[in-house]
Amino acid sequence: QVQLVQSGGGLVQAGGSLRLSCAASGRIFRFAAMYWYRQAPGKQRDLVASITTAGSTNYADSVKGRFTISRDNAKNTVYLQMNSLKPEDTAVYYCSAYYLGNNYWGQGTQVTVSS
Repeated sequence: QVQLVQSGGGLVQAGGSLRLSCAASGRIFRFAAMYWYRQAPGKQRDLVASITTAGSTNYADSVKGRFTISRDNAKNTVYLQMNSLKPEDTAVYYCSAYYLGNNYWGQGTQVTVSS
């Protein structure tokens, strides 16, 4: 069983920065692709960023150049550095791990960007 525990998030003014963390239990972290999703009120959950086991990254067009996903396999942790935040980035952010056909989810973290 894999557990993902998120931290970070909160309230920030537009143009500010936040960093989200997601710590994984178990030994599969270094073998798992990791993802950050977000879900705004009344909207579907959308993929924000991903990172493979080899460290290759991909981003949604809406966050390219502003967000950076990274992973520290020694700490079993994935990060999402969010810069130049906009009010439209307001959402609950979820980390996810994909391993051997299974998806595991963090508990979600609220990010609110005020204008």
